Amino acid sequence: MTNIKHSRRVFLRNIALLSAGAALPSRAFANHNVTGVVDSFPSEMSLSFSNLHTGEKLKTTFFCEGNFVNESMDAICHLLRDHRNNEVGKMSPDLMLLLHDLQQTLEVDQPFEVISGYRSPATNAMLSQRSSKVAKKSLHMQGKAVDIRIPGIRLTDLHRAARQIDRGGVGLYTGSRFVHLDTGRPRYWGS
Repeated sequence: MTNIKHSRRVFLRNIALLSAGAALPSRAFANHNVTGVVDSFPSEMSLSFSNLHTGEKLKTTFFCEGNFVNESMDAICHLLRDHRNNEVGKMSPDLMLLLHDLQQTLEVDQPFEVISGYRSPATNAMLSQRSSKVAKKSLHMQGKAVDIRIPGIRLTDLHRAARQIDRGGVGLYTGSRFVHLDTGRPRYWGS
């Protein structure tokens, strides 16, 4: 029953996002563009990350009183940088909202363990040459994708919860032990 109520709430919020986005003051978008910001958002939203490649950890409030917090978004972008060449990309605020909703759906407060966030075009080209599972036009290069897991949560449960939100691509990679999330069109793969 909780999942049905939450899904309805997420669905209604997404409808409100689409219809209200154009009427917002420009300060709500400052340096970090997003689909929209509405009053139905919680007054504060926070996320925690642990970058498995660099060892860096971050817990930050990225949204407060109707606005994205630029300093927090910048810190998130830095933590989710391409660890192969330290190139920092601009991560999508929509992706942060998706991660927050996923955390709420799962009712957990554990940090997201990050396998891959932003990828530079050079890194993505190198990875796509090595593996057919890496998209040549990956949304990682646009800051709209992240590969994660959560301590104590089975990958299949994480995959199922992300699919339930139904706001982007969700891939299950059991061999590599992560779930891919992106803010592209809804699509699902893996089992």
